[in-house]
Amino acid sequence: MKKRNLLQICAALAWLLPVLGVHAQDFPPKKPVALVVGFAAGGAADTAARIIAKKLAENVGQSVVVDNRAGAGGNIAHQYVANAASDGSVLLFGSVGPLTIAPHMMKLPYDPVRDLAPLTMGVNVPNVLVVHPGVNVKTLAEFIALAKKKPGTLDFASTGAGSASHLAGELFNIQAGIDTVHIPYKGGAPAMQDLLGGRVAAYYSTPSTAGPFIESGKLIPLATTGLTRPAFMPNVPTIAESGFPGFNATNWYAFVAPGKTPTPLLDRWNLELVKVLNTPDVRDQLLKHGLTPMPGTRDELARYMASETATWGRVIRERKITAD
Repeated sequence: MKKRNLLQICAALAWLLPVLGVHAQDFPPKKPVALVVGFAAGGAADTAARIIAKKLAENVGQSVVVDNRAGAGGNIAHQYVANAASDGSVLLFGSVGPLTIAPHMMKLPYDPVRDLAPLTMGVNVPNVLVVHPGVNVKTLAEFIALAKKKPGTLDFASTGAGSASHLAGELFNIQAGIDTVHIPYKGGAPAMQDLLGGRVAAYYSTPSTAGPFIESGKLIPLATTGLTRPAFMPNVPTIAESGFPGFNATNWYAFVAPGKTPTPLLDRWNLELVKVLNTPDVRDQLLKHGLTPMPGTRDELARYMASETATWGRVIRERKITAD
């Protein structure tokens, strides 16, 4: 190859590399990485993010700072990241609501598909259907029988219209052919308080919240909402194995980045995040908090988000669900 041609090729590559975002110095980013969470400190999303961020920082040699931007059911954080710099320095620990439910219930200032790029699934958290002892049922079959005997009288709490706990109840209404009444609350604490007081019959609660009350006998667990039994509730059957194959309605949190982030950076973040999620001590810490690590490919997350979007869109239309 002539020297002149070689110089021309090198010059072309030098021009292309910044466009493709593959400069060696682009990873890790030169500035601290912001891992944005759409919920307040102390909750499941925040707990998982902090466990993962610590190991991620160790691995990539750059600070990873959890940035809590709570509000609007997580939509504030998602909008922020959708408009953030696409240099790999901003990641989002996205959640099922803003990514797959909210688009069916409100006009969003961002498009989850166009403006947020999938990296990997993070963690999965099934709910557990619990009832107050005063309801006088101990199995899911008894709950269904009572709901059919008295349609429109059994109620269930949720953390708000369009929340994962709400949609789990509505999906079960459809599949079980029952009509339980949704009672929305502004968060899990007031929902649990009213359930314990017998002012509401049932609640699709996070296991970590319901666990102590189940152990003390104050609540009766009927079934969990994921495809498999969570490790910390091995004796509680899933709805799927209780006569409703394929039933799956969980809280899940996934890593996404600004939509214009270059593909090489997206691929690198996938590699690093999957590595962290597969680290034994990280997995153990997450599992202790009832959070099941779910590392995977970018394409797998994109397909799962599309499937969830279709499922919840159908449920929202069929049950005529609207925002608060």
